[in-house]
Amino acid sequence: MVNPKYKRILLKLSGEALMGGQEYGIEHARLMQYAHEIEAIADHGVEIAVVIGGGNIYRGMQAANSGFDRVQGDHMGMLATVINSLSLQSAMESIGLKTRLQTAIKMEQIAEPFIRRRAVRHLEKGRIVIFGAGTGNPYFTTDTAASLRAIEIEADVILKGTRVDGIYTADPEKDASATKFEKLSFNEAISKNLNVMDMTAFTLCQENNVPIIVFDMNKPGNLQRVIEGEMVGTLVEV
Repeated sequence: MVNPKYKRILLKLSGEALMGGQEYGIEHARLMQYAHEIEAIADHGVEIAVVIGGGNIYRGMQAANSGFDRVQGDHMGMLATVINSLSLQSAMESIGLKTRLQTAIKMEQIAEPFIRRRAVRHLEKGRIVIFGAGTGNPYFTTDTAASLRAIEIEADVILKGTRVDGIYTADPEKDASATKFEKLSFNEAISKNLNVMDMTAFTLCQENNVPIIVFDMNKPGNLQRVIEGEMVGTLVEV
């Protein structure tokens, strides 16, 4: 990879993806796979920020449906993202990558507080920055946190790594006739009611002209192919 298409990216990973073949928790093999995928593009000078969900451990919405207070449940979900962030940080550092973890909720003993200028400086120095604890506010998802942080650090693109290889007309795991989109405008995605991200996150990207690429993170080499500019997954742009 001589000239990567994107210089600074925000990689959004789902917490559920860390389960691998398990029903919950973190599968070490999947964690290390992601660390090596990130290493492959970091070696070519790409500046990388990461936001990871917490659904493999806890989900605020499900907690609310179980009788928990929604705000309390969302705070518990934010802490779950910090656990995942710490695990990914540990995996990346075990193979020699330089990282920093910043959280939207202050917990100085284990992470820096989120400070935009400091985050950008870390990226410029070649460190991988992980943003934990969502936005720090209830009622906002980690998709929204990813969109917000991408805008704040002036990322070129949001790469949403999922277990599906793009955006389809319907859920391809449930509907065999579902067809894949190669490219979409934000307006098309909204009018077709496609579940790319939640609407708050999606609108933030649309208003600030941040493209989104949805791709299969579990296929080895896909992250690097996206960075090289190959048509992998589905591109959503203005």
